[in-house]
Amino acid sequence: MRIEVNGVRLFVDVEGPKLVPDGPFMRQRHTVLALHGGPGADHSILRPLMTQLSDLAQIIYVDHRGNGRSDDGDPADWTLAHWGDDVRALCDVLGVQKPIVYGASFGGVVAQAYATQHPDHAGALILACTTARTDFETIYAAFDRIGGKVAGNVARAYWSNPTPEGRQNYFDICLPLYSRTVPDPHMMQRMIVKNPVAMHYNGPDNEQGRFDFHDALAQVPCPALVLSGDSDPIMPHPFGERIAAALPNAEFHLIDGAAHLLETDKPATVLHLIREFIKETPYAT
Repeated sequence: MRIEVNGVRLFVDVEGPKLVPDGPFMRQRHTVLALHGGPGADHSILRPLMTQLSDLAQIIYVDHRGNGRSDDGDPADWTLAHWGDDVRALCDVLGVQKPIVYGASFGGVVAQAYATQHPDHAGALILACTTARTDFETIYAAFDRIGGKVAGNVARAYWSNPTPEGRQNYFDICLPLYSRTVPDPHMMQRMIVKNPVAMHYNGPDNEQGRFDFHDALAQVPCPALVLSGDSDPIMPHPFGERIAAALPNAEFHLIDGAAHLLETDKPATVLHLIREFIKETPYAT
């Protein structure tokens, strides 16, 4: 379904009930709002992991404005400020209070934009393979180390000056390094890829190179779970460690043997950590 939020129609899908029978009562469950990576991807990349949580919580998927099945809107609004406000506004429209917001990669950056702009709104945060500031040199060094000079040079060429041609080369050479095991061969086929929003956001001179949430995260009081892979080239694990250190109520887990696609490399470990975190998060209205 499409829901109008801040002047655009966002694609939203819901998995699992909010209320479940519990003897003579209807018991409320947590709502997890799932924010996908990219930009230029869609919520389908989160489905294989998040659907396994629908027995525990209600899952709400959303395609960010300019992404997937959502309206593009004005490209001038493809900013973290607008994407973060869209999260809060979507919750208001749906009547969701104290959501657990899950953000992976770019989705984790959007989650931080939302949380720092509305610090008392979230019930909890789950931030996977993401960063509070883009340190390009650390990323290039990680690609050099993990993929060799060819991958490092392709990453430098794309991230320093994003173009559609460079993006395709990056997909061919660098994207396979996002996992240490064989990813779902249908993942990219399922995805609606929108390059214009990536070109607008990516690079040191664009939004990707300007944000820094480290100081503002200190004002976000909710519980947080921060996850990183020890072999992630695009979001190296020191990024996650710094996020956890900046948040006042966070736990950090470094997952051995995992790259950027944690759910592909270590599905049981990731699912266990997230499930236990949700179970331990107090339900608040």
